[in-house]
Amino acid sequence: MERVRQATTEDLDRLVELVAGFVADRSRHRGGDLVRDDDAGGVSPEPVVGSLAAYVSDPGRTALLGTLDDWVAGAALCRVDDGGAGRRGVLDLCFVESGAREVGLGHLLLDEALGWFRDAGCTGVDGTAYPGDRGAKNFFESAGFKARLLVMHRPLD
Repeated sequence: MERVRQATTEDLDRLVELVAGFVADRSRHRGGDLVRDDDAGGVSPEPVVGSLAAYVSDPGRTALLGTLDDWVAGAALCRVDDGGAGRRGVLDLCFVESGAREVGLGHLLLDEALGWFRDAGCTGVDGTAYPGDRGAKNFFESAGFKARLLVMHRPLD
């Protein structure tokens, strides 16, 4: 059965594994290897337990875990951004391991994240899909998200 729960400090090692899976998946998509830690969706390619601990301990952040029976198969990392116009939610990561996809766990994680953002007083939520990642784009669009910004990049020789 699919469920979502908040991560605790005891889950940090598994969270590191899930973030590493997300980064590996992201790097297969156009532009994914160019993501910086301060970009939207810029979860570190070398996650350290300390940086993920903020999602467990900081009230302006949360880490949600998606489980299939007892297997932690996905995660969502959420934070509040008070800069700019209004209080905005940022979904830094919504990831389900490939063996657990297509059963609704990602949507369950997203629904729980959206509820957390509402409770935090956010007026909107941003998530990231990489160029060529049609699955992520379809996932977000099916939940009512619309593209609002494309970031173009050109390396300099």
